[in-house]
Formats: sequence, structure tokens, C-alpha cells
Amino acid sequence: MHKVSDNITPKEGRLMQTLRTKIFRPREPWEKNLIVLWFSLFANGMAFSEIMPFMSLYIDTLGKFTKNQLNFYSGLIFSITFLVLAVISPLWGKLADRYGRKPMIVRASVGMTIIITSMGFVTNVWQLFALRFIQGIFSGYSSNVNALIATEAPKEKSGMALGTLMAGFTGGNLLGPLVGGFLSSTFNYRVTFMVTGCLLLFEAILTIFFVHETNFHPVEAKKLSSTKQVFKALKNPQMIIGLITTTLIIQAANNSITPIISLYVRELMHHTGDVTMVSGVVAAAPGVATIIAAPMLGRLGDRIGTERILSIGFILAICFFIPTAFVTNIWELGILRFLVGISDATMLPQVQTLLTKNTPNEITSRIFSWNQSFQSLGNVIGPMLGAFVAGYFDYGGVFLSTALLVALNFVLFRINVASTKHAKIS
Repeated sequence: MHKVSDNITPKEGRLMQTLRTKIFRPREPWEKNLIVLWFSLFANGMAFSEIMPFMSLYIDTLGKFTKNQLNFYSGLIFSITFLVLAVISPLWGKLADRYGRKPMIVRASVGMTIIITSMGFVTNVWQLFALRFIQGIFSGYSSNVNALIATEAPKEKSGMALGTLMAGFTGGNLLGPLVGGFLSSTFNYRVTFMVTGCLLLFEAILTIFFVHETNFHPVEAKKLSSTKQVFKALKNPQMIIGLITTTLIIQAANNSITPIISLYVRELMHHTGDVTMVSGVVAAAPGVATIIAAPMLGRLGDRIGTERILSIGFILAICFFIPTAFVTNIWELGILRFLVGISDATMLPQVQTLLTKNTPNEITSRIFSWNQSFQSLGNVIGPMLGAFVAGYFDYGGVFLSTALLVALNFVLFRINVASTKHAKIS
């Protein structure tokens, strides 16, 4: 009787040896951090996407509300976290540049563990509002994770590293609604908050024991204490302003679809069939594409240029959003939403890569915190814009207005890049 290994050809043997070498090779500290933080961001993305889909339904159990009251409280409780986060992020970024990114990551994960778990015990809508407000104060996990990896990884590999983190967070976001739906239907909404708290505790433990910040140089309290001093430390402040503005518009464009996607699905299905399940699949399609494409596009950007990848992403997004307004069946919508996920993979990770390459290490956390503030504003502006356009036109009009917004962003980005290159030449 022959052993299995005897049937392996020399070519297969060499391939297996190559795979073993790549998988089990000694890794640099930044690579070990990247692996641990990938799992942490996966847990983080899953934790938050577990609770958001049923937040309005949970609010409805906290009192007897009219339809208008429920819509108002849902919008208020959803938005308040992002509004607070937009204001408070620069403070956490400043402290991260002084004391380290890891302490800020631990602060965010431990704080969020307590807050999210506490949401499972509220008895009225204002207690939930207060916790969502505090959640905004203690947020900032992902921005400090990105800042830590951006400063630890070699500049020439930053695109791949940040793209990998994006894929981890997106993967968690995809799995979260499935887990949250199962928990809330099998048990109840409150149990889901407690399970989410456990996920965040797991994230905190991973960070405390397995993440090691090796390339941190603290900034003195008096140095770079003001925004003006931070701008003086930047070689291209106009480039940085342009990039964080680009982040705001990207996030607003992506989230402008959020309020109407399930309604658009229902219309295409002629109000028949399992609209909830199909809506979930359509909503998940961009994330699946992003998981696959983000690391590969990050590596490609490191080779051919991050600015070029981002420009291609804008063009692809415009080409995908416009026909989405004219689809006639659910299959066309699903395919186009999947393709939008590929364009998404070229955007936020590439903006973060450009921020990394144009920012001194000692103020990276501050710049990334500004970027998160603008991202949070986009999270608030986008759904409001989508709801407004859908109210005055139709669902197709939302996709056309989003394409217009992406085109505007593309033009502003190219102007920003051109002016920066001109400044370097002169």
C-alpha cells in the first residue's frame, strides 16, 4: 500500500514547499500586528453590524410610539454617535500621538465593551440615546488601528496592509447581520447586545496581549499642540485637506443608498417574494467584492501608484451607479452592486494609503482622526441626502445623484493631485 506522499509529483511537492515557506516563514513585528488586528477588526465589524439592522425594532420595544415618533427616535439615535465621533476624534488622535496608538485602541475596545453590553439593559429610549452618545465619545478603534499599521508597515507596503485591514472589517460587517438576525430571532434583542459585548471583549484581549507598538515616538505636549502647528509639519497640507474631503464624499455617496436599497428591491420584486432575504443578499454583495478585491488592489496600488488606482475607482463607480438607476430585475441590481464593491475597494483604503505616504509618523494619529471625523459626517449626510432625493424623485434618482456626487469627487481629487504636483515642481 502506497503512502499518500508517494503519489505527489515533484511539481506538487515544490508547490507545497513554497506554500509552507510563505505561511510559516518568520514574520516582522508589523506583520504579526497586521494578522492580530485583522481578526480584531473582523470582530469589530461583526459586532457593530450585528446590532444596527434591528436598532429601530429594539427602539420600538422601549415604548409606545407613533410611526413618526419611531422614525424620529431611530434617526436621532443612529446619528448621534457619528456626530459626537466627528467632534471628539481629533482629541483622541492628539492623545494617540502623545501616548501611543495601542493605548487608544485598548481605551476604545474596553469602553465599547461596557457601553454596548449596557445597551441590553436599557428601559427607555433616552437611556439608549445617552449610551449611543457615550459610544461616540469612546469610539475610534478602527482609525487608531489604521494609524498603528500605517506607521509600523513599510511605506511601500502600506497599500497592501491597509487594504487587508479593510477586507477584515468588511468581512465582519457581512457576517454580523446574519449572526445578529439569528440571535435576535432565537433569543431576543437584549441577548444580541450582550453577545456583541463579548465580541468586543475578545477584541480588547487580542489587542492587549498580542499587539506590540514598536515604531512609536511620542510627540511632546507643547509640540504640535495646535492645528496650526500640525499643518506646519505637513509637506502638502492642501493634499491632506483634499483627501479627508474625498473621504467625506465617498462615505456620503456610499451611504446615500442605505435608506432606499430594500425599498428598491421590493419595487423590483413587485412586492412579492422574500424581500427581506433578497435585500440582505443585495446589501451584502458590495462587501463580498470588497473582501476579495481590497488586498489585491492595495498591492497593485503599491506597484503602479495609489493615485492611479483611486482615479480608476472613481470612474468605475460612476459607470456602475448610472446603470443601477435603470435596472429592471433583481439580478441586474445584484450584479451591479457587486461591481460597486470592487470600486469601493479602490477608494477608502487608497485614501488612507495616500494619507500615510504624505504624513509624518509623529502626527499620523491626528490626521487619521480628522479623516474619521469627516467619514462620520459622511455617515450622517449620506442617508439624509438619499432620503431627500428619493422623496422628490424616485429610487433611480438616488443612484444618479450618487454618480454625480462621485464625479464631483473625482474632479476635486484630480485638481488636488494636479495642484500638489505643480507645487512640488515649482
